[in-house]
Amino acid sequence: MSATALQDTRVDGAPSAADLARLFALSHPDPHSILGAHPGPFGTTVRAYRPDAEAIELVVRDSLRLAMTRREGTDLFEALVEGAAPPFSYRFELALRNGTTLSVRDPYCFLPTLSEMDLYLLGEQTMERPWEKLGANVREIDGVAGVAFAVWAPNARGVSVVGDFNHWDGRTHMMRQLGSSGIWELFIPGLAPGERYKFEIRFAAGGYHLKADPYSKATEHPPATASVVYRPNFQFSDDQWMQARRTRDVLRQPLAIYEMHLGSWRRVPEQGYRPLTYRELAPMLADYLTEMGFTHVELLPVMEHPFTGSWGYQVTSYFAPTARYGTPDDFRYLIDYLHRCGIGVILDWVPAHFPKDEFALGRFDGTALYEHLDPRQGEHPDWGTYVFNYGREEVREFLISSALYWLSEYHADGLRVDAVASMLYLDYGKRAGQWVPNVHGGRENLEAISLLRALNQRAYGREPGIMMIAEESTDWPAVSRPTYVGGLGFGLKWDMGWMHDTLEYFSKDPVHRRFHHRDLSFGLLYAYSENFILPLSHDEVVYGKGSMYAKMPGDRWQKFANLRALYAYMWARPGKKLLFMGGEFGQEREWNHDHSLDWHLLDQPEHRQLQALVRDLNRIYRAEPALWIADVEPAGFRWIDADDADDNVIAFIRFAPGTSRKIVCICNFSPVVRYDHRLGLPGPGFYREILNTDSHLYGGSNVGNGGGVHAQPIWSHGLDYSAAFTLPPLGVLWLEGPQ
Repeated sequence: MSATALQDTRVDGAPSAADLARLFALSHPDPHSILGAHPGPFGTTVRAYRPDAEAIELVVRDSLRLAMTRREGTDLFEALVEGAAPPFSYRFELALRNGTTLSVRDPYCFLPTLSEMDLYLLGEQTMERPWEKLGANVREIDGVAGVAFAVWAPNARGVSVVGDFNHWDGRTHMMRQLGSSGIWELFIPGLAPGERYKFEIRFAAGGYHLKADPYSKATEHPPATASVVYRPNFQFSDDQWMQARRTRDVLRQPLAIYEMHLGSWRRVPEQGYRPLTYRELAPMLADYLTEMGFTHVELLPVMEHPFTGSWGYQVTSYFAPTARYGTPDDFRYLIDYLHRCGIGVILDWVPAHFPKDEFALGRFDGTALYEHLDPRQGEHPDWGTYVFNYGREEVREFLISSALYWLSEYHADGLRVDAVASMLYLDYGKRAGQWVPNVHGGRENLEAISLLRALNQRAYGREPGIMMIAEESTDWPAVSRPTYVGGLGFGLKWDMGWMHDTLEYFSKDPVHRRFHHRDLSFGLLYAYSENFILPLSHDEVVYGKGSMYAKMPGDRWQKFANLRALYAYMWARPGKKLLFMGGEFGQEREWNHDHSLDWHLLDQPEHRQLQALVRDLNRIYRAEPALWIADVEPAGFRWIDADDADDNVIAFIRFAPGTSRKIVCICNFSPVVRYDHRLGLPGPGFYREILNTDSHLYGGSNVGNGGGVHAQPIWSHGLDYSAAFTLPPLGVLWLEGPQ
């Protein structure tokens, strides 16, 4: 084998002038057909396009060296390796224009990193783990380490990978389009985890944009917007938790969720009041949730988003946890730590819309690729965001893949799907003329319905024991019913109606509550139509709505008494529980992303006592099957008195069907003591008081029944037994029935 300078007259199949023009215009669909090693009658021609190079030396098998020839007037370098046929190893020794030197392997000497079968499975949306093929994946090919890049941009005129490694110059690493798949691919040898990159996408209509990778597994710290090459380097140690999860029946287990925003739970005042990192947060959060008795934590979207001063619901990276608090491995550590402490993790996830930031998904390849072009279909006017095109198969697969990624790769125990109502209705938040009816002339988004059903089927089929939770604010039927009976397939649904009705009632001065008594009882008319979570969520403590404490009427004592009564009523009522952070100790001011919760309030007895109540609510709740085992079936509940509006009193029984376990809950939502208030009881015996929100332990006035009551054989409220109770002011009693 020998190497000589290339003479065009000695080469068959040299690139045409048209091909070269497309290459130099960065619009050639297959730069590999020109660049790299190409066999000919006299040997193999090696070409490199390096506008940053002053000169290039070709090094073949670490022995033969040849100065490559620059085509006149271009930055295309060529050399002929005589008597050689590819494949053979070679590299380039670059003398760069900035005076430095660089030794690199040629990215254009590698076969595609996606096979025909990969393209088929991606096209059919049947690939199990598409994130391992799309995006940036660290690979080793023929003993050469590097990064395989792949991106779907079917309407692009050309695509390049740019980053620090090529000075963000799109001429250096042009990608090839793989047939009609719309996927562009390139393997770049020598790259390693940690490299920043984007895709330079040139539009058919002219111009280009630098776009973050839709499948990026990591990002740089906002406000910077580059994607980051990432390879997991963390080993989970939560096998026991994950094995138990597969057989868990969430509907028949206690579920008390602590909803939180990572960046504003606690901060570090000694270091500029910065948020905690994922790893700092892990032991502190685990200890707190364990102490407070919550079963799960729900994290507001941790997927990367551009605006720090937000909840995080305008997601720009659907596969990357935000870099604000650490690396993806750090976030894995947080989930793993919580699991080992017996605490489940639910992540908020946002398939309803995405922001218009230029670097993100919007108009990704110069066309409305992920969204609809028609703003009547593709935009949310209220939010200023784009709506996903749920009818496009590639978009459906992107969203479903994102959901499965968090459940499998991060061991998330569930996803709370945000703004489902906005997906289901074509006219959501729109006036007449701002939306397009479906094919039947209706307002239902048929493509979104199909997507949600497919999402839930695949999620539950792939990861048994997880929770798919819908935040759906209308009366759409069968949201949490199986798809085979026509439902959407979610496991649980937020009861937004209960939240709004209950807060409306509790915001009223007790003297006016008699006129709103129906707000307490109405929810039980539909309580078993879905599998409900009762939320007191982040949405209720922002945008001028005030904190939970601030919503309560009356003086300071009454505000705390109302909160205690609200929580005890909520924990006893059918439905799983969710409370936003700070509510457990009576955060007084509205949420602010720039501040932590006001933990100093716990120096005051009222706040400590409210926190103690929530701790005891969780302790009793988790230990008492009657409060949760029949949340989704009528056999677990019976009214004693639902109609005492004049006294602001309600009373009901919770049962554990098939056992003798029962809990009586009595609520007095007026600020006066009710003496000798007779209520029916489900049988004879002594009913032991296991909770009284008016106890002095919780800051109350200590009015009660001396530890319990004996049922008397006196008919009342349709029951053969009853007792005369002393009902504390703005107080709730829980009584354990005789076994």
